[in-house]
Amino acid sequence: MYISTRDNWPEISAALAIKLGMVPQGGLFVPTYIPSFPLERLKDLLAASYQELAQAILEPYLDDYAAEEIRELVGRAYNNNSFGSDAITPLVSLAEDLHILELWHGPTAAFKDIALQLMPHLLSRAVQKVGSGKDTVILVATSGDTGKAALEGFKDVPGTRIIVFYPHQGVSKIQELQMTTTTGNNTHVVGVKGNFDDCQTAVKSIFGDREFARLLAERGYELSSANSINWGRLLPQLVYYFSAYVQLVRQGRLTFGDKINFVVPTGNFGNILAGWYASRMGLPVNKLICASNENKVLTDFFATGVYDRRRPFKQTISPSMDILISSNLERFLYEMNGRDGKVVNGWLTGLQEEGIFSVDLQTKEAMDEVMWGGFATEEETLATIEHTFKEKGYTLDPHTAVGVKVYHDYRKNTGDTSPTVVVATASPFKFNASVLKAIAGDEAVKGLDEFAMLGELARLTGLPIHPGLMGLDQKEVRHHRLGTKDQVPAQVLDILGVE
Repeated sequence: MYISTRDNWPEISAALAIKLGMVPQGGLFVPTYIPSFPLERLKDLLAASYQELAQAILEPYLDDYAAEEIRELVGRAYNNNSFGSDAITPLVSLAEDLHILELWHGPTAAFKDIALQLMPHLLSRAVQKVGSGKDTVILVATSGDTGKAALEGFKDVPGTRIIVFYPHQGVSKIQELQMTTTTGNNTHVVGVKGNFDDCQTAVKSIFGDREFARLLAERGYELSSANSINWGRLLPQLVYYFSAYVQLVRQGRLTFGDKINFVVPTGNFGNILAGWYASRMGLPVNKLICASNENKVLTDFFATGVYDRRRPFKQTISPSMDILISSNLERFLYEMNGRDGKVVNGWLTGLQEEGIFSVDLQTKEAMDEVMWGGFATEEETLATIEHTFKEKGYTLDPHTAVGVKVYHDYRKNTGDTSPTVVVATASPFKFNASVLKAIAGDEAVKGLDEFAMLGELARLTGLPIHPGLMGLDQKEVRHHRLGTKDQVPAQVLDILGVE
């Protein structure tokens, strides 16, 4: 069963939590308790496939899904047609104690594919279980990667419409084309004149608008979300943390039972939160290291206990992390403060109305036990890409490079030499201009368009271009909508034909 982080909603089933997306009164759904996953059980799975591991991790959270259903849906999501690696999330070692978990082998070259290849199946089945007779409208705010992954996941899924809002001129050209060339009769993409926080705030306000929901219901629609505010999106991400651990043991790089660190480049906090849930289940995790770019609101929060979004918003070369309001932090706060929803509601109300809140000392100490925060500047990110390529022969994207730089800072500051996995969130080809500049200099990109850069980056690195990025320049741009953040509700109504 699932409850609200703000103690304002009754217990509901997993299927209903996934169908609703977020708590209609405000708040996010969390499980009533976190299932235990004993080490003996994990040891039995050391030879398991990714699909078998997923089955074992997901089952305890999905009481109203039969084991056979979960096996079927996992099989549909994780296969050779969707992922370019049998491992699904292969692990590459850069040093004895530094490893990269590649999460970008799915259809859109980003880690969001891991969740968004499964979530549409979970949601479709949830709608069948709960029943309503209405079409589901998926609203998505994206900082770059979630949008395309969600569009691909929900494309032509019966009974659904998906509308993605992205910051116009706030994503890479490749990311934008991935979204705007999407086919499918139920897909819609809208550029928003503003930043990701504007998109996210507008979408969340729609979910909290009861009159808007009533209007849609009268026309046969109901809302849900594919962002990580939806438990059905967050849950599949737990699996790859277990997969990383299992792979290290299988490769002989880790003694079973020893603890490891994870470094996670994150903006909205969902990716690293999945790692925290995995550790609470029993995965041997020593420390979770939260890596930010120059929009370092999370770094400052973990250092001080004060969350302050009242600062300039910076557009960086790691745009998927250009976020000042980290929605999934709410779930973490709820767990860290002893599950007091009223206190969490006060903090989040303060953030919404004043742009700032402070946690109490006990909550801060609980966070310090499990989390460490760091950040990288633009120059440091580019230097890390260059150094890693020249010294290790490995090509990082600008988000994963932030993680590698923060890893080195963490070791220097703490002296902790525990085996560490950096979670790689995107293919370097998604951010070809930045990567090419880093490894070959500014001159390497002069006179080249995005697609010529793909070829040049492939030539220099010896890597094949990710198939999800090939031929984008030959595809028709099908989505041209553009508006302000205040026009987001009107865009939804216009797309759905609701007056």
